[in-house]
Amino acid sequence: MDLRHHAIQLAPTHGAAAGAATRPGDGGAMSSELYLAVCGGKEEEAMALLRQRHYGGAAAGHLVAGIHQVSAKRNNVLHLAAEHGHDELIRDLVSFGGKSLLSAQNSAMDTPLHCAARAGHCKAVSVLVQLALGYGDESTLWCKNAAGDTALHLATRLGHGAAVEAMVSAAPGLASEVNDAGVSPLYLAVMSRSVRAVRAITANCRDASAAGPSSQNALHAAVFQGSEMVRLLLEWKPCGPSLASQADDTGSTPLHFASSDGDHSVVAAILSATPPCAVRMRDSGGLSALHVAAGMGHAHVARALMKACPDATELQDDRGETFVHAAARGGHSEVVRLAIKKPMLGGGGGLLNTQDGDGNTPLHLAVAAREPAIAEALLWTGVVRADVMNNDGHTPLDLAAKSTSFYSMVSLVVTLTAFGAQFRPQRRDRVQQWDNRNITKWIEETSNSLAVVAVLVAGVAFTAANNLPGSYEQGMAVLLRKRIFKCFLILDSVALVTSILAVVLLVYGKASRSARSWKSFAAALHCIWVSLISMILAFYAAIAAVTSTDGVYDISVFVVNLVLVVLFVVLSAFVSPPVSHRIMCKFLWQCGFRGRQGVVRRRINQQYPVASAFVTNLLLFRLAHYVMLFAGFIVVSTLRGGS
Repeated sequence: MDLRHHAIQLAPTHGAAAGAATRPGDGGAMSSELYLAVCGGKEEEAMALLRQRHYGGAAAGHLVAGIHQVSAKRNNVLHLAAEHGHDELIRDLVSFGGKSLLSAQNSAMDTPLHCAARAGHCKAVSVLVQLALGYGDESTLWCKNAAGDTALHLATRLGHGAAVEAMVSAAPGLASEVNDAGVSPLYLAVMSRSVRAVRAITANCRDASAAGPSSQNALHAAVFQGSEMVRLLLEWKPCGPSLASQADDTGSTPLHFASSDGDHSVVAAILSATPPCAVRMRDSGGLSALHVAAGMGHAHVARALMKACPDATELQDDRGETFVHAAARGGHSEVVRLAIKKPMLGGGGGLLNTQDGDGNTPLHLAVAAREPAIAEALLWTGVVRADVMNNDGHTPLDLAAKSTSFYSMVSLVVTLTAFGAQFRPQRRDRVQQWDNRNITKWIEETSNSLAVVAVLVAGVAFTAANNLPGSYEQGMAVLLRKRIFKCFLILDSVALVTSILAVVLLVYGKASRSARSWKSFAAALHCIWVSLISMILAFYAAIAAVTSTDGVYDISVFVVNLVLVVLFVVLSAFVSPPVSHRIMCKFLWQCGFRGRQGVVRRRINQQYPVASAFVTNLLLFRLAHYVMLFAGFIVVSTLRGGS
């Protein structure tokens, strides 16, 4: 950019205009020639201009010369030379103009040292520091600008490590100064990620301030910059170790910050330099670092904290919650399992059954967070009680009714019931049934699409039956005597019949609009699934019947089996609730085969009317898929090349 675009005021020659263009203490507006010469580092030209004196009449005008001429921002020539890093010119200017140039301030109250430090010109900074000390004017180094920043603040904020070294080596006390925001150079150096600047301060300044905003210290900021920065501060003698125990306005220590971020190396560095009691420190909400790590799901950090201070697991926050409550509320199963694996925590269920101020156990919070995996992990311990009521009189099974998602509701109800969970005592005529209007609406909308799919499958199966593989001879199928061809006919027939049956069920369910229409919908789903799998196997049988090449045959076998496996995996992962077969079977045992005269099943069906039916149909669906996979395996293994 052309430096002539800067706003340079030319001094008027006379009258009121001349007085308005200058201020007391400066030498008038700087000429364009001098501005460009100084900024460009043209030493000889700049010095020549400064020595010149131009005089002329009022009409001719003149340039106000002198060492104290200023630019639009009231920068004098030393400001400009420092900003552009012309160290030799700096020496000449100070020699020509005297030490008053060193302490001159522009409109932002920046001295030339501020300008050099902000730009990161370490040689210029060194020269200015040496000149100030040489003139016995050390106060120049301590000058603050309009924001209360010293030159060291500016250098550290921008990470200019070499400039920081030059200043702190000459005046270590600078590092003890804070600006108007209460922030120290050390805190700014950490935020700039300059290891060199941090090392320069900690190595040269024993009394340096580590203050930051909101009563934070430099270690609070360092935990987000990596373990190297943290170790550098912790090794700072004698102030480093004490930083770890200092809290900010919210009562949070650097260990709280590190636990929230989850960097294990940073947490380990702090723990190695602090006593175990640091883990017990709690913030203004009563949260310890272990609470924070558990709430964020950082299991490896929680493990390190428990190892450093085992009794920190007993801490409860202001709401009476332990770290297990925090993990359950956040849905972090790894932390919950970590607590379960600790004998001293899980033994007897003391910590796992602890109630908070609202009477909620970790199981209550896991159910409220819609986390069936955590609920299952807690219940498998055998020590967690599933019938504990909170202060509102609700058991975990009652809280499952608040779930708005069908899958999460089914997963929670199935898991809790499988382990003998109970409802709270209440009149059964006042039980509020789980709202399944969304499920009914979804069934009605899906029925139309499924009916179209079923009709298409029936059409494909009918067409395949009238266009048999291998063609005809005298009106009869050529491959009639091949067993693999007979398998094709059977599978194609199954696909046709089941797809037509699905259409009938869907139409009936759509027309009846009864409360039990979902049963016909479920049956139709089974039929469509069987028809689709049968059609895939029929395709394979047709290919096998007309193919004699082993390579083509093997490829078809691989593709068909891959499709079947992928279908099952996808449906199990995305269409089924996250409940294991073991839990579902345990649930059905509790509901119908345990000899309790159907009491559990009746209560479940009253409040969650579709839960048990869904589990039954899901097991049947998976069983049907296994049967079809087994049938495909039989076809592949026994009918290959069948005659």
